[in-house]
Amino acid sequence: MARQPKTLAPQTTVQRLDSIVKSARKIMRKDKGLNGDLDRLPVLTWVMFLKFLDDLERVHADETELAGEPFHPAIEAPYRWRDWAADKDGITGPDLLAFINADKPVRPDGTEGAGLFAYLRSLRGTTGGRDRRDVIATVFRGVQNRMESGYLLRDVINLVNGIHFDSSNEMHTLGRLYETLLREMRDAAGDSGEFYTPRPVVRFMVERMDPQIGETVLDPACGTGGFLTESYAHMAKQADSVEKRRRLQDGSLIGVEAKPLPYLLVQMNLLLHGLEAPEIDSGNALRHRLSEIGERERVEVILSNPPFGGEEEAGILSSFPDDRRTAETVLLFLQLIMRRLKRRSKGRAAVVVPHGVLFGDGVAARIKADLLETFNLHTIVRLPEGVFAPYTDIASNLLFFDTSGPTGDIHYWEQPAPEGRRKYSKTAPLQSADLADLTAWWDDRGDDPRAWIVNGPALIERDESGNVRTVNLDQKNPNAKAAEDHRAPAEIVAAALAKEAEVLAILQDLRALVTEREEA
Repeated sequence: MARQPKTLAPQTTVQRLDSIVKSARKIMRKDKGLNGDLDRLPVLTWVMFLKFLDDLERVHADETELAGEPFHPAIEAPYRWRDWAADKDGITGPDLLAFINADKPVRPDGTEGAGLFAYLRSLRGTTGGRDRRDVIATVFRGVQNRMESGYLLRDVINLVNGIHFDSSNEMHTLGRLYETLLREMRDAAGDSGEFYTPRPVVRFMVERMDPQIGETVLDPACGTGGFLTESYAHMAKQADSVEKRRRLQDGSLIGVEAKPLPYLLVQMNLLLHGLEAPEIDSGNALRHRLSEIGERERVEVILSNPPFGGEEEAGILSSFPDDRRTAETVLLFLQLIMRRLKRRSKGRAAVVVPHGVLFGDGVAARIKADLLETFNLHTIVRLPEGVFAPYTDIASNLLFFDTSGPTGDIHYWEQPAPEGRRKYSKTAPLQSADLADLTAWWDDRGDDPRAWIVNGPALIERDESGNVRTVNLDQKNPNAKAAEDHRAPAEIVAAALAKEAEVLAILQDLRALVTEREEA
């Protein structure tokens, strides 16, 4: 009996989209102009961005036609995806590169005119308010096509043409795939990358803030949009009517991202998660004079992981009061966040800060005194080392405060290191299950060896003139046992010998210095 040919099961949506993305990345690896995921993901993103816009415009054109209203496209022919990209046998090679990159090439319709990127950068909104044309122009002002082969680029375009952005199922799946790509890109960036806030931490912070439809969520240092996409997903569950869905789309989420690459990536990330017109400011969030931020600029919820370290230019520092200026960027962002929260118990914030903020003196102490005296800093979650691996091993903390201040008691929670290990790592990261006990403790604040209470006002120490001297939020857990050392015995011995060698080297330097002075 003849063997029946084996029939392959049709691919699921996840399998098909995963295959498209993997194939596109494989093709881009052949291009000499691209070096690693840091170059490849931006190319894939701008290609997907243009396909997404065309699919979205088709949907809106059908909706306006049914309503008997005129449709005004954001992108005109011959620059729409359907005009130059949809035909798999369309423009390719050097002609494709010229159409994309050149200022005035021969276009796919045979006419001479502005190149694709030149045209997109020139778009201007006509509504006077938030307009998709302005978003497109801002995105492409920071984008360059780094692919050197127009033939390979055509292969990538043909793959992306197989994605249907007007399908909610495909959008949801691609949103998850895209987050994986973002994480891989940040891993590849190493020290030059933005610190990626682990998804379990993001979700925990969003759930504690519990943003509601009708409120506005702000992230003034949004990066690729982790807090904003999680907030959108949280609020989307509440959108059980046409009016609530409209309000969710209009002004619920605001981000700020000054760097061109993250600005492109956060736009795509939010689009893939369902937000049709992301409201992302492409400027520096710190550029506005602090004293001029009033009620109109204030929001109900702020979630953020401001950049650790770094320095701002003098023009930015001039936006802050003389005695609150500092080179530590995270302290500038903390002041901005405090200023932008709605008053009279309507505003609440959850912010990631490095360990040094808790014990810093000088300007840091004055800013923390402002926080305690004006806001209700009700909870500090102390995270162990390795939560932000591989980007940094700096110990970090989550500050939760609102505008029902001033601060009374501060509830501390010390998140323990993983069972049997010294710290979290890239290969064994923090999981949502690790935060289950913290989540259970949050509402009732019952007795727990990992939790303790400190009186906030008592932490403010002043000098004889009444000026703030120190505000030490670095309060240790009084219930903690002596820290266990999970290292192997050989590691402990090696570390002790290394420390002893350091001490001996210092003593040798001191002896040489003393001898020099005696002989002088």
